[in-house]
Amino acid sequence: MGRYHYVFPRWSNALIVALTLSALVAPLYVVFVVAYGFSPETTDRGYQPVQPVPFSHEIHAGQLGLDCRYCHNTVEYAAKAAIPPTQTCFNCHTQIHKDSPKLAPLWHSFETGKPVEWIRIHDLPDFAYFDHSAHVTRGVSCVECHGRIDKMEVVYQHETLSMGFCLKCHRDPESRVRDPKLVTKLSWGLRFDSASQQWMIDEDLRRRESDYWIDINQLAPSENCSTCHR
Repeated sequence: MGRYHYVFPRWSNALIVALTLSALVAPLYVVFVVAYGFSPETTDRGYQPVQPVPFSHEIHAGQLGLDCRYCHNTVEYAAKAAIPPTQTCFNCHTQIHKDSPKLAPLWHSFETGKPVEWIRIHDLPDFAYFDHSAHVTRGVSCVECHGRIDKMEVVYQHETLSMGFCLKCHRDPESRVRDPKLVTKLSWGLRFDSASQQWMIDEDLRRRESDYWIDINQLAPSENCSTCHR
């Protein structure tokens, strides 16, 4: 019998199978990486940088009960919530814990006139426009986007702040707005769910605690692209 002569070695048969499987799996891998690996859920939510001054919102906004607007004093009048200047901190800290080494960056800022280089956490892309005043004055509480910031020792990004997140609220605003006088009362209308260990919206509690009536037709947040992309 004659001998067979192969153009390719026998092990190349296994290579064909491997290449075929790779061709099938690779698109799924790419979709997973793009759809999940680079989504705001993965890259943005939970972002918690170390700040130059260890400011505790849990102490200031929670235990001491400082209103959010004391530090973020433009939130009702401007698009930006404003990072408080050094002088705002020294309204208290020239008397309270003034010798704490944790305040060294503040003293340096005060003496040199240079601002503290805080690290922005909730940083929207340049192509997205968001106006804090338009939301706050209509009854959208800080907690809707920032979570229970009065419970955070170190602030982190609580929500994705993605387009889908914004549209979800714009399409169903009724459950997410309240009396504008209560926007900085972060615990209002919430109950703690022990099963999930999260704060949940309690619609019955909200109705019992407020007689504020919302005309949802008059509110009617826009879904037009130009509202956020200008």
